[in-house]
Amino acid sequence: MVDHRLSEEHEALRDSVRTFASKEVAPVIGDYYEREEFPYPLVRTMGEMGLFGLPVPEEHGGMGGDYFALCLALEELARVDSSVAITLEAGVSLGVMPIYRFGNDEQRATWLPKLARGEILGAFGLTEPGGGSDAGSTRTTAVLDGDSWVINGSKAFITNSGTDLTGLVTVTAVTGQKPDGRKEISTIIVPSGTPGFEVAKKYSKVGWNASDTHALSFDDCRVPAANLLGERGRGYAQFLATLTEGRVAIAAVGVGLAQGCVDECLRYLDEREAFGRKIGEYQAMQFKIADMELRAHTARLAYYDAASRMLRGEPYKKQAAIAKLASSNAAMDNARDATQIFGGYGFMNETPVGRFYRDAKILEIGEGTSEVQRMLIARELGLPA
Repeated sequence: MVDHRLSEEHEALRDSVRTFASKEVAPVIGDYYEREEFPYPLVRTMGEMGLFGLPVPEEHGGMGGDYFALCLALEELARVDSSVAITLEAGVSLGVMPIYRFGNDEQRATWLPKLARGEILGAFGLTEPGGGSDAGSTRTTAVLDGDSWVINGSKAFITNSGTDLTGLVTVTAVTGQKPDGRKEISTIIVPSGTPGFEVAKKYSKVGWNASDTHALSFDDCRVPAANLLGERGRGYAQFLATLTEGRVAIAAVGVGLAQGCVDECLRYLDEREAFGRKIGEYQAMQFKIADMELRAHTARLAYYDAASRMLRGEPYKKQAAIAKLASSNAAMDNARDATQIFGGYGFMNETPVGRFYRDAKILEIGEGTSEVQRMLIARELGLPA
């Protein structure tokens, strides 16, 4: 029997995050967004709530929950603000999970408790300035010199990489050549503050203005050989697995934004009048809000399906791509419609709808563009690469 009802534990988590988002995030996030300032107090509170450790076992300092719990938390946060949601999403799916999935006992003991408690943030250094969606074109190199890796290269658009809480960046780098001539790509943990590791000035972005994003450079950056994450030469497979998992979380963020647009419009339709009637009484508005709810609902079902397959240990690459594509489409379409419903007020940055409109576009780009998702879906259907 198919049952989409949440467990008592998941319901309680969703309610607590919803309360946090409405009571603590919503009243202040607009000011952080306008100043393009990272919301340290909110992030510390999320750490105290255990949100960064939701899918991490208790033995590693986490909450002992599952990845679906993380997705529920992300959806509730994104209903109010995507900058806060993406800080949590990247902190867990790109910061915590690679070390949990691929790290050895010593690496887990060193990093996971602090990451799970939100005492430090982790980042994932994959994208490069000339690579874009072609992650296999990695140019950053890491050469083994005695008992150290010497890293040279650069990364672009890395979330959570330059905050005062950032403790490490997990970096993909070319560590040699495979017998068939392809690049051997490995993943290496680089602690913040390591000599030769430089964080560039923060980007000026269209959206996600209260989140942290930087370019990174490595100039003869030397870290211990023991910082290799997992098996040498398995970095490409590791980041593919990381991105597949992360797409389910990003889908939850997109659904949250899409649902947030519905929430804001329902309030506005009940308050605003035009030509002597509340605008919610007009059928044109009712049809528009119905379409918005449809998009959010169907996208939610898509990420629920992908998450459930993941937790059962079943293949879910296609479902993750579908969820990511459906949710980003829903977010963009709902943000556009919400802005239209709000009219001139929707064009103002101080309204949540204005922020939603600016935040939605990156969901069609980050962690695999919409074009990449369509490629993945087509390949999973058996069409040629």
